[in-house]
Amino acid sequence: MYAYIKGELVDISDDNIVLECNNIGYNIRVPLSVIQRLPSIGSTVKIYTYTSVREDAFNLFGFLSKDDLEIYKKLIAVNGVGPKGALSILSTMNADDLRYAIVSGDAKTISKSPGIGTKSAERIILELRDKVALSVTMPDSDNTLLNTDAKNEAIEAMVALGYAPAEAVKAIKAAPVTDDMDSGMILKLALKSLV
Repeated sequence: MYAYIKGELVDISDDNIVLECNNIGYNIRVPLSVIQRLPSIGSTVKIYTYTSVREDAFNLFGFLSKDDLEIYKKLIAVNGVGPKGALSILSTMNADDLRYAIVSGDAKTISKSPGIGTKSAERIILELRDKVALSVTMPDSDNTLLNTDAKNEAIEAMVALGYAPAEAVKAIKAAPVTDDMDSGMILKLALKSLV
């Protein structure tokens, strides 16, 4: 219903914020990770939203980035994971950490989220393993997600060499990679970073 809401942050509580836009205050449920990154009350903020409509409730769930919103939508599409469960997962881990856990089959990390058991974590991994792409946040890039073909090819090459997907991504994040490098050069630098 709403793609995003941009307005003045007027209240912050445990898992909820109130955003005022055009004299309307919107209650938006947010993960703890969003609460920790919010500016001070009175600041203008843009929250990407997901609207959940059920016969007994109409809720807005909000995130600071489209990336977090997209992973949230993928989570709630998993059988047995509802809006609150997905919010719980994103409160304990960020979108990149969740992707690493899914790709590497780390159910233990996912099940650390309140309300998410081992079976739910395994179901998330099973259903989302082929639907999530690893995005690599590179150093010196002002923490924006860069999802280039060369970096993904280098990750795939490391996995083919026997490295775990999460280990491959961490190696590439640790390497001095620039956007103009091809996958071969990225692979060399990533392998050097492991030595």
